[in-house]
Amino acid sequence: MKYDAIIVGSGPAGIFAATELVKHKKKVLIIDKGKVIKERHCPVLEGKAKTCVNCAVCSVVSGWGGAGSASDGKLTLTTGFGGNLEEYIGEGKLDQYIDRVDRTFVSFGADNHCYEPSGAIVKETIRKAASVGIKVLPARIRHIGTDASREVLNNMYLDLKEKCDIMLNTFVKDIIVENGEARGVVLKDDGIYHADSVIVAPGRDGASWLENIVNRLQLPIASMPVDIGVRVEVPDSVCEDLTEHFYEVKCLYNTPTFDDRCRTFCMNPSGFVVTEYSRSHNLVTVNGHSLKKTKSRNTNFAILVTKNFTQPFSNPIGYATHIGKLANMLAGGGILLQRLGDLRDGRRSTEARIKRGMVAPTANAQPGDLSLVLPHRHLVDIVEFLDALNIIMPGVNHSDTLLYGIEIKLYSLRLELKHTLEVPGVRNLYIVGDGAGVSRGIVQAASSGLVAAQSVLEESGMAVEAML
Repeated sequence: MKYDAIIVGSGPAGIFAATELVKHKKKVLIIDKGKVIKERHCPVLEGKAKTCVNCAVCSVVSGWGGAGSASDGKLTLTTGFGGNLEEYIGEGKLDQYIDRVDRTFVSFGADNHCYEPSGAIVKETIRKAASVGIKVLPARIRHIGTDASREVLNNMYLDLKEKCDIMLNTFVKDIIVENGEARGVVLKDDGIYHADSVIVAPGRDGASWLENIVNRLQLPIASMPVDIGVRVEVPDSVCEDLTEHFYEVKCLYNTPTFDDRCRTFCMNPSGFVVTEYSRSHNLVTVNGHSLKKTKSRNTNFAILVTKNFTQPFSNPIGYATHIGKLANMLAGGGILLQRLGDLRDGRRSTEARIKRGMVAPTANAQPGDLSLVLPHRHLVDIVEFLDALNIIMPGVNHSDTLLYGIEIKLYSLRLELKHTLEVPGVRNLYIVGDGAGVSRGIVQAASSGLVAAQSVLEESGMAVEAML
């Protein structure tokens, strides 16, 4: 069967690429190894299991909507966040794409309310942070919520399934490239589907799959950063003054000892720490969610340390997953949990010490010792960042602060791509979203899908209407 375009992956990048193409009457096929929204169930999140049961395909990170459908649904509507797309298309165009993505989400049921940091408290927070070397990046944010996000993405599914072909629970084995041009895909059962263009949008869980494709086709790699860190959990009171005005506080920090770049990521007021399972890596990692209807008394966020690798090293994903598997090994197959005070004192945490503390964990994790897992410089970076953050989050560096490990982001394989996100040397092959290192969040991933789709339309000789 021949299509105008085949899209591998049904996360935000794939969904928005398809939405653009079908609007112009293109024949589209979307393929994803995961399930439809209503069939994506996690035994841990639903209270049916205490630890990850290693599902064949993790419903938290795979399936319709991608990992974003199980996240807390934050739409960051300011350039400079969530990826590198502006490096390809420019900040002005990215602003236009962000606006269009936002309007689309609202049209499918996202909350109309936006958090827009402003006023004296915001200015004072930025000033205080700067005094200790932290750069606070105010961002306009629309919070959908994990529960509401599933409803919005399901509405998109119901709309698209009437306009294109969708194959879920289907694994793509390879991309067909002949004479320097993408021609289609090969499925796990050796079924072949042809297309004039292929848009690859595998997301973070598909990063290792994409790495295999990249190696086979010998595609050029631009850089190889990797983000490794922990998820921090504190009482709401530690962050509530900030979350009230920022919702999510995005901070950048260069640590004094090693001059490493650290950042806060995915803050969840009154949220929950959760686990994610990657079957391709046989790895359990940690993440955080925030719901619209169900609240905890804690706020969680990640501290991630970014490291860039150069030749001859060429396996940043392997490096990150190796560290994650060490944590799984020590935690009996799950994730580790340690009090900050125990980490400072050089001792493992125990269930009794955690119960005596001020913070009740929202996730089922094994008390242990993160110093047996994370490299020394990462631990120093994280502790120094927490001490600096204390100036704007009083109490965040308290001994009872909880640290969950390991949190890693597997978008570390960043490819060299044209401004259209087409692969150099392979016509009509586009690689978009988090798995390609183009984006690091819902909005820029969705925008990258639009960029690729509009390039496909232009290649077919179709004039693309102005986005606005």
